[in-house]
Amino acid sequence: MSLTPAEADKLAVGKPAPWTLYDQDRNVLLEHGQLIETEGQRQSLIAKRPLREISWEASGGNIVSGPANAQSTELDESLAKGAESRFTFADMRLRVGDRIQLQPPASMGTDRFIVRLIGFFENASLLVTAPAFNGMRLPLREEDKIVARVFSTQRAFGFDCYVVRVCKLPYSYLHLSWPEVIQGAVVRKSPRIKTRIIASIAKPDAGDKAEKLSGVIVDLSADGALVKSRQALGEKSQEISLSFRVNLHNMEAYVTTKAIIRNVFTDEDNEKEDPLRFHHGIQFVDVPQNDKMILQSLIYQQMIEQPHTLA
Repeated sequence: MSLTPAEADKLAVGKPAPWTLYDQDRNVLLEHGQLIETEGQRQSLIAKRPLREISWEASGGNIVSGPANAQSTELDESLAKGAESRFTFADMRLRVGDRIQLQPPASMGTDRFIVRLIGFFENASLLVTAPAFNGMRLPLREEDKIVARVFSTQRAFGFDCYVVRVCKLPYSYLHLSWPEVIQGAVVRKSPRIKTRIIASIAKPDAGDKAEKLSGVIVDLSADGALVKSRQALGEKSQEISLSFRVNLHNMEAYVTTKAIIRNVFTDEDNEKEDPLRFHHGIQFVDVPQNDKMILQSLIYQQMIEQPHTLA
């Protein structure tokens, strides 16, 4: 049983306890549904720093937020369509430190967790970090069935496995069974992610005093973007300079690249709801190698952590 501190503000006089409450030694203080009768009883409970069982309906830590049937739509649909069906472990090109999305047994809820690959013993076992919730290890047991999903290059992979061993020393990690059947499919030639990134736009040959316009990148790939703005950023085939900040592994990175406007269209119907009615299809050109790596890493990171944002 995994316990977490109970929220004091959810313990109210005259109302039933929302959970079974335990003391620090895991002894029951109050059963779930039992009435909290007086303020003195409430304060006495709070003073004992009560614990409750983890609720898998909450999200936090390394959980991929949202129900499983809504968060990895494109990945799951790609695997279901199965244009390319079976692959080998080598096809996934996994490296130590890569992120893997795990879906635990249905009895633990619909959340999915991000873990990292520690290593593997070919045809025997995968070693991954233990999925955690609010700093506490997910109570997986040996022989629990797990569904794993991986993004690598432009492919989505999925496979079933089970927990071979739960290890707690010198730190928490899992041995997972070797995947026998790996399914995969091409997500798209150049994967795109949904974003909400503010960008600065200017003509690249206008110098430092050039008028800067602003826009919002709502769709991003390593090769281009869809930018929305209050006014037209230029005409079709016009070259512009695009600058924006991204958050990559909790660090800010600044990207500046030349781009060409490939198409411009307006959304007159949604003008009242969305003032950013000018839509621009942008193709990146001559992207510096460092910025290209930043973009590719950002897209890969978001595909793993937020697969539901695939555009």
